[in-house]
Amino acid sequence: MEEFIILFAVIFSLGVGAILGYFARQSIARKQVGSIEEKLRSKIEKVKKDSQEIIEQAKEKAAEIIRTAQREQEERQKTLLKREETLLEREKTLDKRATFLEEKERKFDEEVEELKKIKEKLDKREKELSQKLEKIARMNKEEAKKILFDKIEKEYQTDLLERIKKLEKEGEERYERKAKEILASVIQRIAVPQAQEISTTVVPLPSDELKGRIIGKEGRNIRTFEKETGVELIVDDTPGILVISSFDPVRREVAKIALEKLMKDGRIQPARIEEVVKESQEEIEKKIKEAGEMAEYETGILDLDPALVKLLGRLRFRVSYGQNVLLHSIETSLIAGALAEELGADVWVAKKAGLLHDIGKALDHNVEGSHVDIGIKILEKYNVEPDVIKAMKSHHGDYPVESLEAVIVQVADAISAARPGARKDTVENYLKRLESLEKIALSFKGVEKAWALQAGREIRVFVKPEEIDDLKVKRLAREIVDSIQKELRYPGEIKVTVIRETRVVEYAK
Repeated sequence: MEEFIILFAVIFSLGVGAILGYFARQSIARKQVGSIEEKLRSKIEKVKKDSQEIIEQAKEKAAEIIRTAQREQEERQKTLLKREETLLEREKTLDKRATFLEEKERKFDEEVEELKKIKEKLDKREKELSQKLEKIARMNKEEAKKILFDKIEKEYQTDLLERIKKLEKEGEERYERKAKEILASVIQRIAVPQAQEISTTVVPLPSDELKGRIIGKEGRNIRTFEKETGVELIVDDTPGILVISSFDPVRREVAKIALEKLMKDGRIQPARIEEVVKESQEEIEKKIKEAGEMAEYETGILDLDPALVKLLGRLRFRVSYGQNVLLHSIETSLIAGALAEELGADVWVAKKAGLLHDIGKALDHNVEGSHVDIGIKILEKYNVEPDVIKAMKSHHGDYPVESLEAVIVQVADAISAARPGARKDTVENYLKRLESLEKIALSFKGVEKAWALQAGREIRVFVKPEEIDDLKVKRLAREIVDSIQKELRYPGEIKVTVIRETRVVEYAK
C-alpha cells in the first residue's frame, strides 16, 4: 500500500511538474514574441522616419532646383531685354543717320535746281542783251558776245565762285564720309589674330635632371647643339624650362623640334644631336608647306602653283617690324577682298594680289633687289595672271598704279601694317643688325656658317678646315672684327669666335 502511495505521489509530482513547465515555457515564449514585435515596431518606425527625412530632403532639393532655374530664366530674360534695348537704340541711331543723309541730299538737290534756274536766267538775260546791243551798237555777233560775257562774268563772278566752292566742299565731305564708312565696315568684318614676334622660345622640361645631360660632359652636347642649329641655348636655374634664343624664327623652330625629340628619345650625345637636327630641318619644310596651304584655304585662293604655295609658307617664319609676314599677307588679302566687294572691283584679283604682295620676302635674303622686284619675278615665273601682278607691284609706290585693284591692295596693306600694335620699328632695326652681322662674317672666303648669338653681342663663325688652317684663323677673326667696326653701329662690344675643327670619317667594311 505504501508503495502504491509513493508511486502515485511520484506520478502526481511529475504531472504537476509537467503542467508547471508547460505554463512556464508558454510565459517565456510570450515574452520573447513581445520583444521581437517591439523590435520590429521600432525598426518600422525608424524606416518611416528615415523615409520621411529623405522625402523632405528631396522636396527641398527640388524646390532649390526650381528656384535656381527661375533665377536663371529671369537673368536670361533680363539679358534678352537689354539686347533688345541695345538693338532698338542702334535702329534709332541708324534712322537718325539716314534722315540726316536724306536731308543733306535734298538740300544738295535744291541747290542744284537753284543753279539751273540761275543758268536759265543768265541765258535769257544774255539773249536780251544781245538783241539790244545789236540794235544800239550795230555790232557783229562775236563782238557783242564778248562784251556780254565780260559784263556777266563781272556781275556774277563772286556769286558763282562761292557756290562752286560750297558744292566742292560738300562733295568732298560726302566722299570722305562714304570712304570712312566703307573702311570701318571692312575692318569690322576682318578678324585675323596678330601678335608681336619675339626672339626667344621656351621649351618645358619633364625633369630638371635633363639639364645636365643636355649640357653634356665639359659642355660637348650644348656646343654641338648650338653649332648645328645656330641658336643660343640658355640653361639657368629656372625650374622646368629651357630657353632658345635666336632672331631667326626658322632656327628657333628647328631647335625646338630637335630638343623635344632628343628629350623624348633620351640619347643625348653629339652624333645623335647632328642626326636629329637634320631630321628637324626636314620636318620644318613640311610645316612650311602646311602653312602655305593654310593661307590658301583661309583666303579662298586655291589655284596657286605648289612651289608658290611653299614660298608663301616660308613667310610664316619671316617678320617685318615685328609683324608676322604670313599673317599680314592673309589679313591684307581679306581686307582687299572686302574693299573690292564694296567698291565693285574684281574681288578675286584683289584678294590674290593681297595674299602675294610680299612673296618676294621669302627670298630677299638670297636674291639681290627689293622684295617687290623679286616678287614680280617669282609671280611671272609661275605664270600668275598679269592683272594680279599689276595689282601687287605698286603697293609701296615703286611702280605707278595701273588699276583700281592696285589702289585697293595699297590701302589694305597700309591698314594691316599701320593699325596700333601691328609693328615696331625697334624690333626691325634689331633684326636687321643681327642679319648684317651674319652677312659680314659670311662674306669672307672659307666661312661655312655664322651664327649671331646673345642679342648680337657674340658671333660664332665656323670655317671650312680644308680651306683655312690654324694660322689663318686668327687673321680671319681680326679681319671680321675690323669689318664689323667699320660697317656697323652697335652699343657695347661684340665677341667674335672663329671655330675650326677637323673631322675624319672612315667606314670598316
